[in-house]
Amino acid sequence: MERRSDNRADIRDFLARRRAQLTPEQVGLPTSGRRRVPGLRREEVAVLAGVSTEWYTRLEKGHISGVSEDVLDAVARTLQLDDDERTYLFDLAKAAQPSPAPRRRRKAVDVPPRVQWLLDSMTLSAAFVTNGRLDIVATNALARALFAPVFYSPSAGVHGRPNFARFWFLDDSSQDFVADWDGAVDITAALLRAEAGRYPNDAALRELIGELSTLSPEFRTRWASHKVRIHHGGVKRFHHPEAGDLELTYQPLDLPMSAREAHSLTIYTAEPGSPSEDGLRLLASWAATNTPHPPAHRSTPN
Repeated sequence: MERRSDNRADIRDFLARRRAQLTPEQVGLPTSGRRRVPGLRREEVAVLAGVSTEWYTRLEKGHISGVSEDVLDAVARTLQLDDDERTYLFDLAKAAQPSPAPRRRRKAVDVPPRVQWLLDSMTLSAAFVTNGRLDIVATNALARALFAPVFYSPSAGVHGRPNFARFWFLDDSSQDFVADWDGAVDITAALLRAEAGRYPNDAALRELIGELSTLSPEFRTRWASHKVRIHHGGVKRFHHPEAGDLELTYQPLDLPMSAREAHSLTIYTAEPGSPSEDGLRLLASWAATNTPHPPAHRSTPN
């Protein structure tokens, strides 16, 4: 029996929101008279993409199965999707295709020893591995010290392992830990949205999204915006309870370990010779003591 993902609501919301964000001027169309709705009209998108209005209307209602890559690419160009958004659209289309057999439940993948050896070899960089649901599944000592507030958060104890999404959205102390909390939660929701596009039948992911939607108004707002993020990196500023203010660069890297589970290796480093590097050295020293308890929280001057 053929099965497919019923992701029509995701497709409809995503395309409609992106269409509403574009103006005629942005796509080179003349403007005249008052417009009843913001953004482009469906017929305007259809003309620019080279398809009929009826066909595009059907697509925006979620009927994406069987659509060719060329047509999807034309729609993506017309809506001026960035690389992450384009990948998300293609993932939605792939998930909507009929499958000859029921999809198996995704199983957790053990981190191979070679990956842990790699993490442990990084002594002045905080390195950790996450799965697509943002569970922390492996870490080196410095990352555990840097993200001690995440590891010792009540949101981690309930589920047996730390999860960045639960920490940012469900633990009020997260707003004291990171300088740009709004940016952190924006990225987190967008990463989960992209993961849901890739794996719409992941029961654990659906449970996480349901939990966050129920408990966090901040998550509900960001989830409804339908923003997508796949590749990200940059700078984050932390207020660490032991090391004080830290400004760290971070870069996630794809880590292939299983065909059925996406993993990412993320590395946080500090500029050589900076006060933040001194802070990482302090945390490395603290981590080397193998202290079984979290560092004592203390307020950090602004």
